[in-house]
Amino acid sequence: MIDNRSGLYSFSIEQIKKICDRKFGVGADGIMLIEKHPDLDFNLVYHNSDGSQSLCGNGSRAAMHFASFLGIVNGRASFNAYDGKHDAELLSPGIVRLKMNDTKDVSSLGNDFKINTGSPHLIRFVERVNDFPVFEEGKKIRYSDLYKEKGINVNFVELLPNNTIFVRTYERGVENETLSCGTGVTAAALAASLKGYKSPVSIKTLGGELSVEFKSARLGQRQFATRLSDGQGQAGTFQDIFLVGPAKMVFQGDLEL
Repeated sequence: MIDNRSGLYSFSIEQIKKICDRKFGVGADGIMLIEKHPDLDFNLVYHNSDGSQSLCGNGSRAAMHFASFLGIVNGRASFNAYDGKHDAELLSPGIVRLKMNDTKDVSSLGNDFKINTGSPHLIRFVERVNDFPVFEEGKKIRYSDLYKEKGINVNFVELLPNNTIFVRTYERGVENETLSCGTGVTAAALAASLKGYKSPVSIKTLGGELSVEFKSARLGQRQFATRLSDGQGQAGTFQDIFLVGPAKMVFQGDLEL
């Protein structure tokens, strides 16, 4: 996370890769720059570890925490990210509630779901996800003929009792499993609602616990099921989506490139 309100910093793809390298750099799934915005509290620029750009849900929560640390905001913020304007607030020390943009289209491919929550995600429900070969199977799907050109994030989801799901994610751009993906768990929670789970959905990841709140306006059940089975999407509109979870500063320092 870099304070770039001065506008002095600009990184090449090779520099981003070097910074994110876990042996020769800091080690990260991506880098974020907080910059000035003419109308909002700040502008957030996010790069995956391969230099590509996308929305990062957990990164946006961390950005809110960082902006508060810098004194840019006090409790609430409106900022611009890859997919447009977002609002966020600090619920308590270290807990950030991020408003995601509305999601209108859900499509199905067999038993899988595809949903875009600022980044495109494929959701596959599996059993015993803790033992599932996420890297191998995620890479296979991400580089399949259907997705290899633009890429897709692949989420493997286990349905647990008490309105809880366990999510593991293979992320494009990182090209590996990450311990938690904010846009991924959001997509997984919305997909779980199609199987009867209610807002807020509690989420377990290898990196920690989150929750996702939402409202949905679905079609009639028969029309809903028919559209999904035909792969037409538009199963309903998800609104007032919030990603909630902790953010914590681990260290701060200087880096020479």
